[in-house]
Amino acid sequence: MRSDTILWRKASRSHEDGDQCVEVASLANVVAVRDSKDPNGSILILSRRDFARLASALKNV
Repeated sequence: MRSDTILWRKASRSHEDGDQCVEVASLANVVAVRDSKDPNGSILILSRRDFARLASALKNV
């Protein structure tokens, strides 16, 4: 998967000046997540179901 061909969007709670810079991309059957400060770094690929579970769990933190 080439991350330069994916349409990434910054998570609404990410901060321009801080540590919390997460980008997500919705693909065919999965959701990709990466650190926007390291766009060439690792990409976490989650099923839509697992991403929904992760997002729900993070909202309660």
